[in-house]
Amino acid sequence: MKFNILIVDDEKNIREGLGQALEMDGYNIFLAAGGEEALRIFGEEEIDLVITDLKMPNLSGGEILRRIATDQPAIPVIILTGHGTIETAVDAMRDGAYDFLTKPVNLDHLSLLVKRALANRSMALQYRAMQSELEKKRGFANIIGTSPHLRRVFDMVEQVAATRAAVLITGESGTGKELIADAIHNLSNRKDKAFIKVHCAALAESLLESELFGHEKGAFTGALSRKRGRFELAQLGTIFLDEIGEINPAVQVKILRVLQEKKFERVGGEETLEIDVRVIAATNRDLKKEIAEGRFREDLFYRLNVVNIHLPSLRERKEDIPLLSAAFLKEFSVENDKHIEGIEPKALSALYAYSWPGNIRELRNCIESAVVLCKSQSIGLEDLPPTVGDSGGANSIRISLGTNMADAEKAVIMGTLGHLRGNKSRAAEVLGIGRKTLHRKLKEYGMEEEAAKNS
Repeated sequence: MKFNILIVDDEKNIREGLGQALEMDGYNIFLAAGGEEALRIFGEEEIDLVITDLKMPNLSGGEILRRIATDQPAIPVIILTGHGTIETAVDAMRDGAYDFLTKPVNLDHLSLLVKRALANRSMALQYRAMQSELEKKRGFANIIGTSPHLRRVFDMVEQVAATRAAVLITGESGTGKELIADAIHNLSNRKDKAFIKVHCAALAESLLESELFGHEKGAFTGALSRKRGRFELAQLGTIFLDEIGEINPAVQVKILRVLQEKKFERVGGEETLEIDVRVIAATNRDLKKEIAEGRFREDLFYRLNVVNIHLPSLRERKEDIPLLSAAFLKEFSVENDKHIEGIEPKALSALYAYSWPGNIRELRNCIESAVVLCKSQSIGLEDLPPTVGDSGGANSIRISLGTNMADAEKAVIMGTLGHLRGNKSRAAEVLGIGRKTLHRKLKEYGMEEEAAKNS
């Protein structure tokens, strides 16, 4: 994809020089000598990035920025400014500018900045396309994603669904094992029969056997009547044993018998019941390790593991993050009666950068939290939980090679204060200096007023 860049500057030599330099980088360039011409071009062409001088006659770069931020906030704007207008440029950053550069412009620095901004723009376009795709198709059996890892899972589900084979679904917590079990049942010839789910870890050990196999009246204290178990309720259908690795050895023996002989007795009963039930199990544990340590029966493992479907972690299928986020964003926007149109590029970058130890479940919780906290029409970096937002580089600054020590120190101090929202005591602690030293440096560099704005 070839990106379109609009360069706005009332000085002919500057706009043409920047245009030629960026054209050599492979971009389509549009030039405007002033704000009104720039807005006209912006309205007629599909512009992906705007580079504008800050101070111009009639319509300033600040006004161009505000118009673009209102109409199309996802389009990055880079501000060019003279050394004497740094404070105005900082204000422009608050108004939504992607970044600013001082004149004379370092072309290598500009090229790198443009590349980063357009990478974010590319992700935003991808996100928009995936939102559109989401409207057309909710995903395979309610499972959202198009990554190669997930497509392989889909293929296995389709192959195994029509059979009678036991299936063991493995993968980290939060990867969607229950949804895969749903898909197998819904695509099988048992789809019109019962689908019984048992979350083994949620049941007390003393109750699990009774829950699975039922009990007779008087079998134990509190057994006031006969109760049918989950296997009996699943007759001719499917039973899903989630977290199978948590069950005790006594129950493992009875499940093994069901798999081998299709028979069992209720707790406290003598009648042998025969059943026809398809068994799907899931675990986040390494069952081979559990076998080696004597906590899980090897014969039961092989009975359950006729077909193994391993679900990838979200770290392994990050290309699905935009589509998943779009689905969760839509769900929680409706649930909270909010009109949120999308996720800003920097926030989406943070979602990509984060490691997601809690997988899809954690991403879902993250988007729900962001929707609740969001005050605008798009989720920004500040709306994400701190652990996620920090992964997008919100706690970093850029210092160009060749910057003198005084300017570098200013940048580090102001960046730290901004990140800590003006907390001078905490900033001094992070910087490894005393609070008095911090105040002295703020005064020495003439940054007291700017520091106060961050408070």
